[in-house]
Amino acid sequence: MRIGTHGRSLALESIPQVHRILGLMRDRGMVPVVDSSLARQLQAAGLPLDDRTEVADNPVHAGVALFLSLGGDGTFLDSVAKVGRSGIPILGINLGRLGFLSSTRVEGAEAALDAVLAGDYTLQDRGLLELNGDLGPDAPFHALNEVSLHKRDSSSMLAVHAFVNDRFLNTYWSDGLIVATPTGSTAYSLSCGGPILDPACDAMVITPIAPHNLNVRPIVVGGDSRVRLRAEARGDRYLLNHDSSSIAVDRPMDITIRRADHRVRFLRLPGDDPFNTLRDKLNWGMDVRSIRPLDGANQ
Repeated sequence: MRIGTHGRSLALESIPQVHRILGLMRDRGMVPVVDSSLARQLQAAGLPLDDRTEVADNPVHAGVALFLSLGGDGTFLDSVAKVGRSGIPILGINLGRLGFLSSTRVEGAEAALDAVLAGDYTLQDRGLLELNGDLGPDAPFHALNEVSLHKRDSSSMLAVHAFVNDRFLNTYWSDGLIVATPTGSTAYSLSCGGPILDPACDAMVITPIAPHNLNVRPIVVGGDSRVRLRAEARGDRYLLNHDSSSIAVDRPMDITIRRADHRVRFLRLPGDDPFNTLRDKLNWGMDVRSIRPLDGANQ
């Protein structure tokens, strides 16, 4: 079984963990196909690859059956971009901190590989957003979590005119605006007060970033909606973000956001349920009364 492997900008302490995971794969007769950036990081740390490991610029084009994302949620988003329309499932091994997307802990890597070999897993398709506009030859862009507009540096707030299916929704006076998928509802949108959506929902959430009017709240719209945005900014300068990538915009334009015509496939292991992840990552059910305050908190 050939398995694509990706990791970006690994912390120094994570590199031996990645090297160990590659060894676990080889011990099970798997063929790791490591992307070239990860291979360079391993070699720079004095951990060279043996002849049972292949290197490719993008393992997706090397006939892999599974794509392994080694890192945090940012690495997982990179992996989604690499996989593209191939339909290759992605399994995230969490080397980071939070890990809503990379929900398998690094301590469970051995059990995860055994489950993959035994076929003890399920595949779950997640929707993507498509971002289009006068954005150059690489458009349209795709996002698993969200598309957002954000003011640049310390400039004054944006005025974002939002339309849903060509019906005027609102003008948001704010630092920016987020359009998120159900998967992305636990990411940037959540930190701005947006609701958590079940990944099975067919919906999008529109969430303002630091709105000037406090009565402006997030809104959930249908998953088949077409959202059109036009931002007004001082000097027409703002950032347009799709997941972890950014585009600097310096002219007026309409951008459209809609459901993409392809999906990304998650590989889910037994017990890997979105509700379990919420309880684990957000400490739901924890009795905070039993947690002692930090020293000096009562001074």
